[in-house]
Amino acid sequence: MRFLKTGAETKGELLQIDCISPPTSVKEPEHIHPFQENKFEIISGNCNFSIDGNEHIAKPGEVVSIPPNVRHHFWNAGDTDVHYIQEFRPALKIMNFFETLFALARDGKLNEKGIPNLFHMSIILLAYKNEIRVTKPPWSVQNITYKILAPIGKLKGYSAEYQ
Repeated sequence: MRFLKTGAETKGELLQIDCISPPTSVKEPEHIHPFQENKFEIISGNCNFSIDGNEHIAKPGEVVSIPPNVRHHFWNAGDTDVHYIQEFRPALKIMNFFETLFALARDGKLNEKGIPNLFHMSIILLAYKNEIRVTKPPWSVQNITYKILAPIGKLKGYSAEYQ
């Protein structure tokens, strides 16, 4: 990920990211962006999407737009990298979420599915609940669970942001 336009530069209207996703058999967790539109412009390669339960393979030149609060996930099931421009409108704090996730990945603090331990995840997903939520279990169950586990995570030294 390389940030092209940030919320600070666009008065909160847009986060635009130049992304490359390598081939993988691991799918990201299905999620929603409760208050953000998420748009992808495919530059090269093919990208698999599941949007509201419907699977689609996006090819170069195609634009995929996902409205707020629509469940989705994407992955690269191909043999070559997928290059795309991704946008979030409005920007909110999603850039901080990505910076935290990639810093944790860099330091080997994520599992094979790209997820931190449950205590740390509880703190992160509560902090970014307006930007991103996984779809399972239901949000009401997650919210209660995270609120119970987050104080323990804070005692263990975890925080919502990780440099």
